[in-house]
Amino acid sequence: MQSHDSRLANGARRNNKSTSPTRDYREKITYLKFLISNAEAGIVIGKGGCTVSDFQSQSETLIQLSRNYEFFPGTSDRIVMVSGPINCVLKAVELILEKFLNETYGEGEEGEDEPSSKLALVVPHSCCGGIIGKGGSNIKSFKESSQAGIKISSQNDLYIGLSDRLVTVVGTISEQMRAVDLILQKLTENPYYTQSMNVPLSYAGYNVANSNGVGAKMFTNSYQNKYQHNKGPGVLQEGNSVTIGVADEYIGLVVGRGGKNLREISQISGALIKISNRDDFISGTTDRKVTITGSQRAIRVAEDMINRKVDIAFEQY
Repeated sequence: MQSHDSRLANGARRNNKSTSPTRDYREKITYLKFLISNAEAGIVIGKGGCTVSDFQSQSETLIQLSRNYEFFPGTSDRIVMVSGPINCVLKAVELILEKFLNETYGEGEEGEDEPSSKLALVVPHSCCGGIIGKGGSNIKSFKESSQAGIKISSQNDLYIGLSDRLVTVVGTISEQMRAVDLILQKLTENPYYTQSMNVPLSYAGYNVANSNGVGAKMFTNSYQNKYQHNKGPGVLQEGNSVTIGVADEYIGLVVGRGGKNLREISQISGALIKISNRDDFISGTTDRKVTITGSQRAIRVAEDMINRKVDIAFEQY
């Protein structure tokens, strides 16, 4: 199997054009969610949490896992969330994938072909358009550049009220990491993606009672103090109230003629929805603040309905 260094070297040769973001961009705080089996969760956590603590220390990231039997809807897989600067997140993901590879196949021999595996990323539905690109241009470019297979689950497969889709990346670790790098770059350009960092790992109403995940008990205090206030631009989240951003030009689609759409969303979801005044934007953007208040399930349903209204306009371009 290839070493970590040889994987990086091969990636550099395959992508001789410079597509790397600037250093400042690489230091942006972001996150990545993906699915793992219960058995893999045990590997990530390690005895007494030693493995996940080691990975957090090596990568300088925050690693959270949903609890036992808190699965992504429609699967028997748990959710992992890695958060921190982009480069650190990528390092943590690679450490985890390498751990799985070594546990499954052993260390392997230098030069031995590396086996392929599947990685399922959890991505907000509203952010998938950026990965796809106009006419599929972005996802095609990502596939060609990384040599990995990339497939996005159909929005028709979404559970009612579920606002996340799965982006499946298939390939060797080096191919997967290149694809994840490109996908994460694109996702982090979207202000809504970073706002979603604070959404709970569990899917209330689909699984057992809500939790912030076992990883919450494993973080070092120094990391929490360093990153706990990085909630993305203009995100407000208190109790059962969440504020998201909607581009000013799309607010009319959310409200509807005479407020018809807004009333419909509120009635179906059971959530209270409030939209900021015309000159009240999320800091650094021209996105209006849409505050959703209610149960977690009500918030998810309302958010999903709002995203779908905006997606209709987005797909027309």
